[in-house]
Amino acid sequence: MLRLLAVLVFLGSLTAAAEAQTKDVPRSECLAMAGAPPAVIPVAFRRTAAKAEEVAITYAGHSTYYIDTPGGIRIATDYNGVYRTGRLPDIATMNRAHSTHYTLFPDPKIPHVMHGWSDDGQPAHYAERIGDVFVRNVTTDIRRYWGEGSGGEMIKDGNSIFIFEVAGLCIGHLGHLHHKLDDSHFAQIGRLDIVMVPIDGTYTMSLEGVSEITKRLRAAVVLPMHRFATPLDEFMRLIGRQFEIDHRSGDRTLKISRDTLPSTPTVIILDGV
Repeated sequence: MLRLLAVLVFLGSLTAAAEAQTKDVPRSECLAMAGAPPAVIPVAFRRTAAKAEEVAITYAGHSTYYIDTPGGIRIATDYNGVYRTGRLPDIATMNRAHSTHYTLFPDPKIPHVMHGWSDDGQPAHYAERIGDVFVRNVTTDIRRYWGEGSGGEMIKDGNSIFIFEVAGLCIGHLGHLHHKLDDSHFAQIGRLDIVMVPIDGTYTMSLEGVSEITKRLRAAVVLPMHRFATPLDEFMRLIGRQFEIDHRSGDRTLKISRDTLPSTPTVIILDGV
């Protein structure tokens, strides 16, 4: 009897430890929402709900956007140290395509530097809560970049799609995407409200390929990047009439919340793009 009691106590302690560990594991709300049926919110609740917090998204250049969260966290995407605006980021994500997308010598005052690749042969993996933002990634393959002496050979898991979950928004940055996404990629990405899409049509993907991905992601806001001389009219023709277009001439910053997402999917072109 005493032995049985001891076994039960031991099993109970293991269960408690497992539950405590599960509670500490960061959870993606965007993945949860992607798999859940649409929620019906009573009108009375919507009227009394507190105003959603805004996120500020600023285009700095090339593939670098700065995301400033309501909690004061600053994120820079495809950070190389050249495209700067305002203070240093707290989080700098990078991809290894060319030197315009990363730096191996970031300012040491940046607390969180996230490479979209790994040097040990394993996929890079991030699932971290930093302040009021949850950062995770989905890896894709990438062509060998200039200087590695290869004509089109692919590096497995060499690029990362970074996803930032903050203030009820799911924000994705496709990085230097080189190939179509399959069902497993879309499942890992989950729901996106805002997506940053490379539209150069040459160094990353063809306009046809990136347009198909953009349509399938069904984000409310599409922010083009990595444009070079791509005709915007051609990109808009390919992604279809279901997308509106909003030119923000003279404005490099978009302030947005979950309550102010457009009801019709919209391509927003900030100044400088």
